[in-house]
Amino acid sequence: MNVGSLFRKSFLSFTTACILLFPAHDAFAGGGPGTKSILEATHFEPSTPAKSQKKLTPVEGKGTTNVGVYIYQQDNLKWKVEGECNGQELSNIHSTNKPVSSLVCVRLSLEEPSYQPTSFKDSLGNTYTSSTLSNSSIKPIYMDDIAHYRPGRPILVSVESFSGREVRFTAQIGGVIEPIEYRPYNPPKYSADYVFNTDIYWRANAEITKEINLTPGGQIGLNQTKQLQATVKTKTGDGSFGAETNVNTGSGGTTTWESSNPAVATVSSSGQVQAISRGTTYITVLWKKDGFELTTRTAISVEQGTGGEDDEQNEGGDSGGKGGCTPSIEAPTSGATMNMSHLEPNATGVIKSDNRDNEIFDVLKGIPTSESLYTNAFANHYLFKQAWTKMRGKVTYDCSITISYDREWTVPGPQICNAQGCRDGTPVPRNDTVTKPYSFQITRDYSYWVISNLEVYRIGKAMMKNYALPGETITMNPSGYVAPVLESRNDSSVESHVRPGQSMAISYTPTKLTGGLDSPPDVPDDSDLLKGKAEANTPQSTVKNDLVKFNNVTIMNDAETTKDGPTPADIPPPSMIGRDVLYTPNHRISSSLLNKANTESSGQIYYDLLSGNVNGGMSKVFPINGINTVTVHTPVVNYAWVSDDQPHNQKTVPDPTLAALILEREFIVRVPTTGQHLDAASYPGYGNRDYAQYFRTKQVLFPFDVYTADRSRFIPSHTWIDIPVQQLDTSFYLPVWVDEGKYTIEFRNIAENAPANYTGQPDANTNLVHHTASDRISVDVIGRLYDFHVTDISDYNWERVFRRIPGSPEHTGNSYWTGFRNIDGDPRSPFAPFVLPVRPGSHPVQGFGNVAVKTGYHFKFDLKTKGNMFGKMDGIRVTPTFSFISRDGSSREDVDLYYHRGQERLIQIGSAQDLEKRYVVLNSRLRNVPGIELSDAARYEYTYELSADERRRKSLAEHMVQVVAQTSHQKTWTGRYNWMILTAPIRTLIGPKTNLPASVSADRVNAAIQRWYGEYSLPADVYAVPKGTNLEALSRKSSLDEKSTIFLKNGYIIVNFNIESVRNGNTAAPHLQYIHAPLMNQWQLEGFHRSPANSNGSSWPLRDGDILFYDASQSSRSDFQAQAPH
Repeated sequence: MNVGSLFRKSFLSFTTACILLFPAHDAFAGGGPGTKSILEATHFEPSTPAKSQKKLTPVEGKGTTNVGVYIYQQDNLKWKVEGECNGQELSNIHSTNKPVSSLVCVRLSLEEPSYQPTSFKDSLGNTYTSSTLSNSSIKPIYMDDIAHYRPGRPILVSVESFSGREVRFTAQIGGVIEPIEYRPYNPPKYSADYVFNTDIYWRANAEITKEINLTPGGQIGLNQTKQLQATVKTKTGDGSFGAETNVNTGSGGTTTWESSNPAVATVSSSGQVQAISRGTTYITVLWKKDGFELTTRTAISVEQGTGGEDDEQNEGGDSGGKGGCTPSIEAPTSGATMNMSHLEPNATGVIKSDNRDNEIFDVLKGIPTSESLYTNAFANHYLFKQAWTKMRGKVTYDCSITISYDREWTVPGPQICNAQGCRDGTPVPRNDTVTKPYSFQITRDYSYWVISNLEVYRIGKAMMKNYALPGETITMNPSGYVAPVLESRNDSSVESHVRPGQSMAISYTPTKLTGGLDSPPDVPDDSDLLKGKAEANTPQSTVKNDLVKFNNVTIMNDAETTKDGPTPADIPPPSMIGRDVLYTPNHRISSSLLNKANTESSGQIYYDLLSGNVNGGMSKVFPINGINTVTVHTPVVNYAWVSDDQPHNQKTVPDPTLAALILEREFIVRVPTTGQHLDAASYPGYGNRDYAQYFRTKQVLFPFDVYTADRSRFIPSHTWIDIPVQQLDTSFYLPVWVDEGKYTIEFRNIAENAPANYTGQPDANTNLVHHTASDRISVDVIGRLYDFHVTDISDYNWERVFRRIPGSPEHTGNSYWTGFRNIDGDPRSPFAPFVLPVRPGSHPVQGFGNVAVKTGYHFKFDLKTKGNMFGKMDGIRVTPTFSFISRDGSSREDVDLYYHRGQERLIQIGSAQDLEKRYVVLNSRLRNVPGIELSDAARYEYTYELSADERRRKSLAEHMVQVVAQTSHQKTWTGRYNWMILTAPIRTLIGPKTNLPASVSADRVNAAIQRWYGEYSLPADVYAVPKGTNLEALSRKSSLDEKSTIFLKNGYIIVNFNIESVRNGNTAAPHLQYIHAPLMNQWQLEGFHRSPANSNGSSWPLRDGDILFYDASQSSRSDFQAQAPH
């Protein structure tokens, strides 16, 4: 199963966390942090009457989580929790292959909508929807699993803390708590899911905000009235204010009106102001309903108007008048816009080898399993989209005023009549007051900025996928990330943005109008003048924008300004996040992953929409571009070596190209984990170095049987043998029954990620399709030639050395060995004088200290071989040579030997005339051949050398009796005086018989060690002359007899053997050398002493191969018997 697919399960919404490995303990359903606090009662802010008041009702809602904890096994079968706690492991219960009981610290994001309540309730049980809540007040405060816990399910042990919309808690899993899912994902490894539910308790404030507004007071004239309008608007939660409601008379609540100076003006219960006298007063309105207490006030100025500049100086009544302008805000229209967006995260990422900035491997070229990766993503710090719209409009003032005009004119007086007639009398003044109403409009422009669209996004998390990552998916939660801070206020109602300027009362007293006689003046049109006064008395409107603050910097200023709101700025473009924000190291590459080139990578970055958005969208997901590929290539090398046992290689012609392995000796195989892999210059991290950490095992296969060095374990041939990875050298023991010859030893070093059907490559798996590195070393298995010793001398003077009782065949056990060391140069039991050569001083019996052997007496000897020297044509070639040494040992020279045969005189040993044959009887009376050796040799011959027809003619028992009783008593020709070949009839088989592996043939093992029996003597009448002496020429000059001075008599004739083994009758190419092998000298290894002391206080000048000193002046013929009785 693909581990990465498990992360896509819908219930796994955790970001997980750290694992705390505590001892298992009993736990029960719980909650926290602490205990859940009691829900508070409703309250108001501010608590005293104010223009705007907010009603806050604490509410609580409950959501339910579905927490998933995903764990998977590593190569060591310990368990690991996916997420940030990558360094922690859970121990494994081997009997169940599941984790031990453990406490898991989980960090869980609560942004998932299903975790959040759909409704809230206050302390009285009243229900509230989310639209009534202040978004910034919504937060989780408590979690428990009381309603969900059941025995055997994961346990909520404690809740540590809430941080924003993230909770940190500890749960218990493992042990007796079974996972809900348990499945293999890369056998023998498993993964498991633990799922449980908790309740999350959220708190918030349900908010209702009300604001009271009052129409401006301004100026009114004496005895005038003005109707004030008190309105209340309401909004809930983070919404906008709705339409305003007139509350002059309560509107369901109670409204109280009050004048601060009733002597200037009074106010009725419905808000009508009555001017009383000149001065200023403040009209206050207080509205109460449902606990709200809203209040505001406005100023009223009362002025007294007359018909002239001064009431006392004017006649005809009052003139002039006062009026005012009532504003109304026209609906705005949208104008210019400021649009900007940065909604591309420009996300990139890398997956590289730890440690960052000191990467060991180039993952593009290759990185081994068990190494770790880091993931690093880069993106814009935030994303945003803005649309600011400039709103334009007018405030229209409806102005009205009635002006009283005083007029003055004359009319004719009463007629005066006289004689001449009547005439008008003196004009009489007339006056009146005429009122004229005026109505007109003036306007004031306004503009302000609003938020049409505002979206700001913070980084939520990032995910990367790649074959080499644990479970193929990694989540990166921001670290050290400072999220952008957004504050905004937005209101669509124009009344929230425009406050008309308070127009002062219009006051105008025109001059008296004067007419003529019978001509009242016309009332002028003062519209322009009055409009001018209205213009002068009316200030510009006060406006304010919506509010936008970004990272505590004001982008759109909502401070009140005159006429035009300030032009907002743009949200600054985002910069890239720091490299540590989305960075997670130590992602270990599973050792179960196969080598794979150029595995594709992908990623996603999640941006969460911040609260405070206006007409915003929803959280966004973007791809992370440009993530590099990763090549998984686990390196192994194999530069094996096998020890070459040259110090024990007795071959006549050793093969310099092969390592020599010697039977019944230890040898070493060296399998280093170091060596050359790919070129480090092109493939960083590879090169010539130690690769042990990537090995699963090292193995060697021998095409022959071996033992471990301590002989505790037998390993049949063609068995792959595991070698501990950290062990450089391993010693093995070569059994004696292994056939001699050339073999090839195979080595393979297996990478930790090798599949079942892996393939290999010699030396190093530089091609990543291979998961092993192989090697082959050819060796030469070689036997031994050793343990030569003299076991009997027929000279009567030497009988007591070898026989317990004179004339008896019972042997003393004494024999003369090459030296004081054994086959491998280790000390052995013989002590002086029982070492070769047999010489004066070798006799252990007092009185015989200077006795040498007389010529004519033979000496018996035997020696051993190991290996394939059990064939019919195998043998031991012995080549005698001769030297003469003075009695004091001061001189030594090579000699030729002559003897008489019948009438033939002075026959040179080794010449064409030397035809004397030498014979050996294997089972002679004084040879003391053990009966078991004769029986074993007979059984082997019957079983393996006789033909089927020969075996049909007699039984094994009959053949054994025949060999012991007859054949072994027959003479075997071994050669002449100058050469000998010991052949099969005088060979016995003495291989081991106990503690043999069942699979090994006991007969083959018995045949693997051979003992060869021989004897040798010089003629009784032997004559030594310096080597190369021409006796024939000397005899022509003068006659020669036994007493001639040419013959050397005052000293000893030394018999020296050169000993070689011969395979398959091939005397031209002897197999092994006892003395003259190019690489070693077995004679010396066994401790032969070349200069032992003699009785004269000097040393004998000896040579390797010296066997026995014959006294040149003493012959067996001089004894009272022709031959010693034994």
